[in-house]
Amino acid sequence: MGLEEDIESLEEEIANTPYNKSTEAHIGRLKAKLAEQKEKLEAQQSGSGGGGGYAVEQHGDATVALVGFPSVGKSSLINAMTNADSEVGAYEFTTLNVNPGMLEYRGANIQLLDVPGLIEGAAGGRGGGKEILSVIRGADLVIFVLSAFEIEQYDRLAEELYNVNIRVDAEPPSVTVRRKGKDGIDVNTSGELELDSDTVKGILRERGFINANVTIRGNPSVDRLIDGVMDNRVYMPSLVTVNKVDLIEPSYAGTMKDALRDHGVSPDDAIFISAAEEKGLDVLKERMWRALGLIRIYMDKPGRGVDREEPLIIRHGETVDDAVQKLGGTLDERFRFARVTGPSAQHDDQQVGRDHVLEDEDVLRVVARR
Repeated sequence: MGLEEDIESLEEEIANTPYNKSTEAHIGRLKAKLAEQKEKLEAQQSGSGGGGGYAVEQHGDATVALVGFPSVGKSSLINAMTNADSEVGAYEFTTLNVNPGMLEYRGANIQLLDVPGLIEGAAGGRGGGKEILSVIRGADLVIFVLSAFEIEQYDRLAEELYNVNIRVDAEPPSVTVRRKGKDGIDVNTSGELELDSDTVKGILRERGFINANVTIRGNPSVDRLIDGVMDNRVYMPSLVTVNKVDLIEPSYAGTMKDALRDHGVSPDDAIFISAAEEKGLDVLKERMWRALGLIRIYMDKPGRGVDREEPLIIRHGETVDDAVQKLGGTLDERFRFARVTGPSAQHDDQQVGRDHVLEDEDVLRVVARR
């Protein structure tokens, strides 16, 4: 039996097995086997030119992928936000074009990828789907672009991303596995784990662990536990934007918001826009900025003062050392200390070391050896 037939058989058996405590360990082993077979198939397709080996050269401070089915207005949106139609070329992937544009916002350069419209079955390779989805895996943020008239597309898009191991709006499960020389598998838990030991051990064995110590924090499901022991999952935040709101009647607004709720999206979290009329784009840009966790650092340059025109862009939670690394050159090896004025400082011109955590709109002066 080939990999594709094996995958289909496993999926069918999982679907036909009722889930309860007595079948939990069996289903866990099946799902672990399914995940491994899918990984093998992806590697096989990559090696034979069937997808998975594609990437877009990333530029700027962050990369955002716009995903949606055909004709939802992604091209209009990216053009409205970046003028991509006049400034950007196309990246060729045989029959696939991914058109990037650069959004300048608050001193940051944010690369937007206009990913070709997904179709159902993309994770299985239909319509160049494997190549498309591999491009999305390299992004920092996913934006689901929906038509105001086709909200139900959200579930299908999310499923396609899930099937290619992209996990949106989720933290990686806390699962640590360390191999050992003998004595089988020991399961250590922190918290109320509902999965029993046999289920955990069965999943680990399917992954090739015979002797190991596994530590599980929290209460993951079977699927989350499998994610924790696999090494090919990508975790990233997402936003939902609803386009073409200029075309709806006022009486349809309630129906549209009900549809969002039915598909697990709060209308308060969705961003309603009209790419054609360039409405709602300021809100979208602000939400992107927050979701990406970008912050601005104004450099105090010797003899030139504070540069507030071209800030250094780093991520929330990053340190003076991260800023020094991004500045590059010989600054890292010549670093003595830094001085910070702003939200992260206890007082103006506070002397700090490499591990000081910076905040948005801090002023940073690096003192280096000559």
